Amino acid sequence: MTENRIFNFNAGPSALPLTVLKEIQASFLNFKGSGMSITEISHRSGLFDEVINDTVARTRRLFNIDEKYHVLFIQGGASLQFAMIPMNFLGKDAAADYVNTGTWSTKAIKEAKLLEKKVNVAASSEDKNFCYIPQNIEFNKDAKYVHITSNNTIKGTQWHKFPDTNGVPIVSDMSSDIFSRPLEMDKFGMIYAGAQKNMGPAGVCMVILRDDMLKLSEELLQSENKTLPNMLRYNTYSSQNSMYNTPNCFGIYTIQLVIKWIEEDMGGLAKMESHNQEKGKMLYDFIDNSNFYRATADRDSRSLMNVTFRLPSEELEKEFISQATKSGLGGLKGHRSVGGCRASIYNATTMEGIAALINFMKSFATGK
Repeated sequence: MTENRIFNFNAGPSALPLTVLKEIQASFLNFKGSGMSITEISHRSGLFDEVINDTVARTRRLFNIDEKYHVLFIQGGASLQFAMIPMNFLGKDAAADYVNTGTWSTKAIKEAKLLEKKVNVAASSEDKNFCYIPQNIEFNKDAKYVHITSNNTIKGTQWHKFPDTNGVPIVSDMSSDIFSRPLEMDKFGMIYAGAQKNMGPAGVCMVILRDDMLKLSEELLQSENKTLPNMLRYNTYSSQNSMYNTPNCFGIYTIQLVIKWIEEDMGGLAKMESHNQEKGKMLYDFIDNSNFYRATADRDSRSLMNVTFRLPSEELEKEFISQATKSGLGGLKGHRSVGGCRASIYNATTMEGIAALINFMKSFATGK
């Protein structure tokens, strides 16, 4: 632990880099010499223009994307996107393919159906309690998009290789693994991510939207979706640099600092991925070589962000979580819908934190 801070394994809101927190703390009362906090300055000011424009520029550099991709900041979290996506991209005769890999995929499908949109569940891992990522999927070539959830926080699975969709744009919920690795962005018509898992505080969702998807949305607005409220239209945000209304200034500022940390301190997404692989291997190897702990996700589908595991009994799991908390290891309780234990080891989690967790797991298993 550092400066009386715990090792934070929460799934979201989750750990932020300590250097980022210190920078926020140091500038909080007097941001850039303004005499005001970042939470007090005008979003129409030059000071905030610098923040949001630098955040967009750094995002472009990290993902190696040009102006054909629009970087947007929308309130409502990733959950609002479950509805905005079909609202903006699906006309009355159009359909989309969805892959169901767990809770968040299920919710995205439910929202699209609630809007009476045509949804084809092209594949699902529900048959084995979502412990794997489906492979060799046959997609509809006429689908407007293929929706996936790149990392599944609750079930601990992750797409390590994105599917071949035969040119149909992928729309991906990347709330829990955005900025954790490089991406072949040409495959994606859109990625979106609630900030609170891997890049900032709750209250803002980053959307990266390709030109052709934005044009599809605009065409539908002209032909069918004329009554869609402005706040639910992607072109509202793209045309106003995400400042049609007051954005989450503090959230965007924190994202700026986090991706600055990834770019400058960590050395970019390739090195960030290598660091995450090292952390994941260390923890999974320990679990796999243990007779006391059991990983719940299939080996080839395991998440590098959320490590889900079980102990021999629920009683032991409760005791494990209680003792871990007392030992300065927080957030290890599994999601309420599945139980068990979960270590969320996002970008900000350090090797020191992984080592401390493994040492505790060793001592707990030996003592039991």
